[in-house]
Amino acid sequence: MCALRPIVPSRAGVCLIMADIEPLKPSNTGWLIADVVADTAAFGWARTEVDPALLAMLADPQWQAYLVFPGEFVAPERVITRLIERNEARQFPAGPPQGELAPTGGSDPRSGGAWGRPLFVLLDATWPEARKMFRKSPYLDHLPVLSLQPAQISRYRLRRSRRNDHFCTSEVAALCMDLAGEHLAAQTLEAYLDVFTHHYLRAKNQLPVEPEDEAHVRLRGLRWPNSLHSATMTP
Repeated sequence: MCALRPIVPSRAGVCLIMADIEPLKPSNTGWLIADVVADTAAFGWARTEVDPALLAMLADPQWQAYLVFPGEFVAPERVITRLIERNEARQFPAGPPQGELAPTGGSDPRSGGAWGRPLFVLLDATWPEARKMFRKSPYLDHLPVLSLQPAQISRYRLRRSRRNDHFCTSEVAALCMDLAGEHLAAQTLEAYLDVFTHHYLRAKNQLPVEPEDEAHVRLRGLRWPNSLHSATMTP
């Protein structure tokens, strides 16, 4: 997989908050995001303490953080569902109302300052773990909650879920990138996940990789600028 790592510049960033053993699972897809999105940070989650570096990142004025979580489990006044255009910002003197997401540019009418770059905070865990993390992380309570409403069904095949509308972490990141206008990053994350799934399942069944299958061809068909980046994975 190392030779296939895509390089995609993106204005948006991702902050992974990972359940205790999630980084050790071979089926984890958070590292795929770190490969594709340069500004990716990862922090371990604990109920009784929080990494100061995580708090610093959430408070950094260069970012406008959004906690990504299903809106059906959140107080309605915190829920947002879509991006707004930059020229729409002036229409909301009290800040983005329910259903609106801060624009990726322009100014915040609540403070007079510039909107930060979008930072999508993802709870990287199983669904029961993610719900617990959401409830027991008061330092996230001030963040708007971005509730995704995808039309497609998850393609993730490495762990079982009882619901087709449950997505793996890299699929969620791809949906967020698409909302932020980072369409190439979104497409790359989707293609990269398919390639990873192919490698994982072929290895699990002791079969050789098929480098000319549909997933590999799709990934190679995407074109990225010839610039290097290094993802930031914070322990």
